[in-house]
Amino acid sequence: MTVSSRAPLSREDAIDFASRIAPGADRYLKVTGSLCPDCVAADRDDDLLVPMVVYEAADEIRLAKVCDDHGEIRDVYWRDASLYYRARAWDDESDHLGSSHHEPDGVPTCPTDCGLCPAHESHTGLGNVSVTNRCDLSCWYCFFYAREDDPLYEPTKSQIREMAAAMADEEPIGCNAIQLTGGEPTLREDIDEVVETVGEVVDHIQLNTHGATLADDTALAHDLREAGVNTLYTSFDGVDPETNPKNYWEMPDALRACREAQLPVVLVPTVIGGQNDHQLADIIRFAAANIDVVRGVNFQPVSLVGRMPDHQRHAQRVTIPDAIHAIEDGTNGAIPADAWYPVPSVLPVSAFSWLWNERPLYELSAHFACGMATYAYVDEDRLVPITEFVDVDEFLRALEELADEFDAPLGRLQRARVGTRLAYELYRVVDRSAEPDDVHFGRWLLESLRSGTYDGLVEFHRNALFLGMMHFMDPYNYDVDRVERCSVHYGMPDGRVVPFCSYNVLPERYRDVVQEAYAIGVEEWLERDYARAVDADAADVTRLRSETITAREEDQEALREGPGVYGYDVKRRRDLDESARDRIHETYDRALTELEPV
Repeated sequence: MTVSSRAPLSREDAIDFASRIAPGADRYLKVTGSLCPDCVAADRDDDLLVPMVVYEAADEIRLAKVCDDHGEIRDVYWRDASLYYRARAWDDESDHLGSSHHEPDGVPTCPTDCGLCPAHESHTGLGNVSVTNRCDLSCWYCFFYAREDDPLYEPTKSQIREMAAAMADEEPIGCNAIQLTGGEPTLREDIDEVVETVGEVVDHIQLNTHGATLADDTALAHDLREAGVNTLYTSFDGVDPETNPKNYWEMPDALRACREAQLPVVLVPTVIGGQNDHQLADIIRFAAANIDVVRGVNFQPVSLVGRMPDHQRHAQRVTIPDAIHAIEDGTNGAIPADAWYPVPSVLPVSAFSWLWNERPLYELSAHFACGMATYAYVDEDRLVPITEFVDVDEFLRALEELADEFDAPLGRLQRARVGTRLAYELYRVVDRSAEPDDVHFGRWLLESLRSGTYDGLVEFHRNALFLGMMHFMDPYNYDVDRVERCSVHYGMPDGRVVPFCSYNVLPERYRDVVQEAYAIGVEEWLERDYARAVDADAADVTRLRSETITAREEDQEALREGPGVYGYDVKRRRDLDESARDRIHETYDRALTELEPV
């Protein structure tokens, strides 16, 4: 058993703690720091850390922790112990961040001194910038859905650029991928200008949206693509109105708009136990039917923020292995559990690229328990996992050995030797007899590795579906070790950069604080060039109750009567006749049964 440096106990006390709180464990894995949900809910100002043991029992990985004030908390960490150990084999303990944005006084306390502090060990792989907290939906499981009386937060383009630049300036590897998020970013009528501004800092821009706006405004997809959006990340929780009330009716039109604009899409389902976990394979099939525009599916097991009864939490809790096995079962074994790899498994690719090209490539060093991924090739009406024709384990080990054996810069003779070894390893690990027709993966990958870009894999990606799994934490399953290795971060207008699971799990310390500090009044917002009031009596919107609009009295007065602010005191209303609903149902049915694109 290991004892984390962040465990609020000595090693001797940690061993005693583990044996007392989990006496029936088959195996103790570690004692580390965590959070007490009750303390988080109460927004305690003192130290929030409590000791937590992670252990194996009944073929599951479980956790147990104790708060002196609120007692024991138990939950499941990973439902499948064997899959956990397989992921852990790729664990990486090295430090991949040479700079910090925030220097707290004394020894930093994780996760309450984030910014990024010197204790953080991963550079920003994906930088999030929240461009608004307005949203025309109210999804109960959303990180941002806490209450509707928040102040209006909508940073200026200059502030957004500074947040992106802070993450891009990290050493030794700066972030080059920014996700514009919210709220609902497309409610900003200057969103194309926001994209162009961020494009001055980074090359890759993702837009996180519910997609409904693109269904209503088909020209928006063209505008976003032209402005510089590389990928649209859109919610998609299921293939019927019950599992996906968010955008079931709008998604076909939204995808058509993206197809016409040549704007790639990644579907992002929030997986909730007992609600949509039976439809994961259908979601993949829907994506495969639209492979020309849908480039991947990134599943997110729900983060259960806020207080809730134990029985409700256990019913809704989904771990990464739960989702992976649901996909395996739903695809009749076409995408097996052993086809998935944890995020840090790609580090050997980064190491080899640094050796060959003498320049750093992204080092995705997130904790092994944060997420897993694979690729499935769409071969007519079947899904072929990449592991069916590539020995991924052997290939990654070979790259790791090459990076360890040689040092940069490579001389001419050494470069020839490395190139020959690389070609041989690709010949050895790719089973050409099992490759789908027209797939030449070894040749394509060799071109990409030698060039240090993904250009060589363009042909593969035409029919390859990325499948990802990212489980953001909540106060119940919080693991400080994971936070210190987080590679998905938020930029803040005050210059700090905060890990995702600090920003959203401790909103009173990060998200809400910054939104309050940089909030603007409605009258000030309406003076902006792009801002526009909305007819609050229009047929396609609904007015919120005046007492839930905003905590600011002056804004309540301004919005109580007359025009409103879309997504703030006015929400979207859906109005479809029966014939339109029937057409949309038929569209989904053809996609799932015949792989016909929408």
